[in-house]
Amino acid sequence: MTGIRLNASAPGWAIAADVVVVGSGVAGLTAALRCAAAGLSTVVVTKARLDDGSTRWAQGGIAAALGDGDTPDQHLDDTLVAGAGLCDEEAVRALVTEGPDAVRRLIATGAHFDTSAAGEIELTREGGHHRRRIAHAGGDATGAEISRALVEAVRDGGLRTIENALVLDLLTDAEGRTAGVTLHVMGEGQHDGVGAVHAPAVVLATGGMGQVFSATTNPAVSTGDGVALALRAGAEVSDLEFVQFHPTVLFLGTDSEGQQPLVSEAVRGEGAHLVDAAGTRFMLGRHELAELAPRDIVAKGIMRRMQEQGVAHMYLDARHFGARMWEQRFPTILAACRAHGIDPVTEPIPVAPAAHYASGGVRTDLRGRTTVPGLYACGEVACTGVHGANRLASNSLLEGLVFAERIAADIASRAPLSVGEPVAPASPSELPLIAPESRVEIQRIMSQGAGVLRSAASLTEAAAALEGVHRAAVEGQEGPAKTAEPGVESWETSNLLCVARVLTAAALEREETRGCHWREDRPDRDDTTWRRHLVIRIEPDRSLVVRRTESTAFPATSAATVPDAPREHQP
Repeated sequence: MTGIRLNASAPGWAIAADVVVVGSGVAGLTAALRCAAAGLSTVVVTKARLDDGSTRWAQGGIAAALGDGDTPDQHLDDTLVAGAGLCDEEAVRALVTEGPDAVRRLIATGAHFDTSAAGEIELTREGGHHRRRIAHAGGDATGAEISRALVEAVRDGGLRTIENALVLDLLTDAEGRTAGVTLHVMGEGQHDGVGAVHAPAVVLATGGMGQVFSATTNPAVSTGDGVALALRAGAEVSDLEFVQFHPTVLFLGTDSEGQQPLVSEAVRGEGAHLVDAAGTRFMLGRHELAELAPRDIVAKGIMRRMQEQGVAHMYLDARHFGARMWEQRFPTILAACRAHGIDPVTEPIPVAPAAHYASGGVRTDLRGRTTVPGLYACGEVACTGVHGANRLASNSLLEGLVFAERIAADIASRAPLSVGEPVAPASPSELPLIAPESRVEIQRIMSQGAGVLRSAASLTEAAAALEGVHRAAVEGQEGPAKTAEPGVESWETSNLLCVARVLTAAALEREETRGCHWREDRPDRDDTTWRRHLVIRIEPDRSLVVRRTESTAFPATSAATVPDAPREHQP
């Protein structure tokens, strides 16, 4: 344990449970429902409302080998190709073999997918898939339907929930095992202010960290809270350098910030073409699948064409769909485009890449266990090894389902659970709070230096600028400068700075181009040196230790990894 904590007051209230699940997307609610079904006292903590996570924004669908002629092995092959040599094949095999039944259990929970006249689930294709295996709901509202079904099941099941609560830090007992979490509840309710949930099992399902960049498809709540908490608790993280930039995000202007409207991969799956201003299809000849190549290939293709022509965006042309198809298959996207003055029925859609999905996160084994006993992680906050260097389209919802069920099974196998008394760290260390106004600066630094296009020079400059933000906060604590006050915005900004610095360190360390990590100064993939993962942890003195795994498989979470050329970074 590091003893590092956020600057917050002591908990003024506490409740007890067997399991506390932090997050209310597909991963968190699935884990909670399965734990409750096993007879475990379960509490769900979520940062906003139950249905406000990233899951509800998922448009394309959920991938599983459900169609005639499709097999888990074919799904596995497509996933491994997209992962650019860094997938943990054992984790992928678990995903694709358990995935179809997990989707069926989701349907049994109450999720309704689009079906044909014959009652069969309709399947479509997305980038990187050689088969039609993407199940969707409401045309392009799959995430919203999954979220609706799971939220309804949680409420019908009477699970205890704490909404509008930002998780702060992990509690541990005298032996270093998980003993719960501290959290801050915003607004009026049964609880208010800083409190605690005491539990011997904590499941992190806090989603991604897209808000570390200026433009992202992620909701405002995606500020990397789970990864930052895990790092402070001494857990290992991995693959943070692999941030997937979705190729087709509605371009709202060069100065646009925050969450941007996504134009689903499924639009290309149904036959839309990427074109430049002259109407030329520039992905032809770049990859055998053209517009349906894996996302890193398409994002790079768009960026290169933009560079060649000195423009800020490309176009997605689906005028040939006609009004009826747009209205029936993609009503959400149609409405979003029209709200911004674009009519896809009559004109091409301006698009550009934006931060979309974190393939890396808190390192887990195949049962979702992290390197801290009793702490689990699933969904986008986790790094299971499934995604490798680039997530295959629509594998994220499936990963949330499958690994949430695996976590619940592991926790249930340990019942009855007993929680140790939380103890204060032997050498507590409070992080300097980062002022909320630094959030925009952090996002600007990351977009310029660690975005789609990276180099040693840009990453070194970003690391120095982030150090400057940190140093200003330290000096504010020690001198006359204004000190940030404890509160949700300063805690979120502190978490963003933490994950930004770790991501930048990992991206600087990986001196190659692989998957969605594109180094302009190192344009080639180097399997001899770099076909392995970077594993990172924070030491009690706040130094960052980065080491490589010995292969594409992760070492056991319960054993120390033998370092390969370890390097220390001072955050």
